[in-house]
Amino acid sequence: MRFIFAFLTISLLFSCSKNKIEKMKPWGFYYDSNFPAPVYTFQNNTVEYSRFLLGKELFFDELLSSDSTVSCATCHEQAHGFASHNSAFSAGVNNQLGTRNSPAIFNMAWNPSFMWDGGINHIEVMPIGPITNPVEMNETMQNVVQKLQNSQKYRKLFKDAYGSEYVTEQNMLRAFAQFLSMIISDKSKYDKVKRGEATFTAQEQSGYNLFQAKCSQCHTEPLFTDYQYRNNGLDASFTDLGRGLITQNTADYGKFKVPTLRNVELTYPYMHDGRFFTLNQVLDHYATGIVQSSTIDPLIQSGIPLTNTEKQQLIAFLKTLTDYELMSNPWLMEPHY
Repeated sequence: MRFIFAFLTISLLFSCSKNKIEKMKPWGFYYDSNFPAPVYTFQNNTVEYSRFLLGKELFFDELLSSDSTVSCATCHEQAHGFASHNSAFSAGVNNQLGTRNSPAIFNMAWNPSFMWDGGINHIEVMPIGPITNPVEMNETMQNVVQKLQNSQKYRKLFKDAYGSEYVTEQNMLRAFAQFLSMIISDKSKYDKVKRGEATFTAQEQSGYNLFQAKCSQCHTEPLFTDYQYRNNGLDASFTDLGRGLITQNTADYGKFKVPTLRNVELTYPYMHDGRFFTLNQVLDHYATGIVQSSTIDPLIQSGIPLTNTEKQQLIAFLKTLTDYELMSNPWLMEPHY
């Protein structure tokens, strides 16, 4: 059963490359009935297809960066769970690299805060962070609005979405929120098992049992994160203070938001600094590589004992969290004309 939050509509997409009309899947904000209620409720941001389309155009447009080389999609690729692929650090203008790994951005409507350190607390202002970061997109919001206002394409998109060609920062950010909120991952094998549409293999089931016993306190089902900030034993001292950078509380030094494990097979490299490139390396860290520090999370202070067989069982389960339909969802693909 699917929970319908807003409205669904059957739409037609005109494909210039094929020069024909193609029927597409239903569009709207919908999610699995096993999911909790979302944090973001679209209050004062009425869901409309034209606004979603505007948000999608903005997401894929390099115009939002100072040198027109970086878009949101540069670091958040659909084919890799809307995460950065094979790069430890986020890529920015002038070939610069950031200091953190680009996290996956799906199921964003359930996030109470954003970024590894939780420095942004609302989805409607979240894009301001990367747009204005001097290493990432290096722009000002005022200049971005002006560039959009100077674009005939965007004047039309804003007219379609909001009834006026006049571009405002608020409308831009609300359109962003509509697109970002509708990047929803709920069609993995795990989800199908929970809906009674599939069954785990024996190895996957063993891995699921291990996961529930040893991992689920932090990576809580069904979203596979508790959205808390934890020090998971990576370092004895901290060059990146993580949550402590925001709170200025020494008790938060070295703590980072627990990432979702959905699509973890595709969202490597792992950890806030992308130091691990394989799931085996991640599990080796938790089994034998925990580094003690003053803020280490009590849940993993003694590590998580795992045999080699258990590691492979866990990986088999984690791969059931891959949502292949998300990777090929036509509503979320880069626009082509």
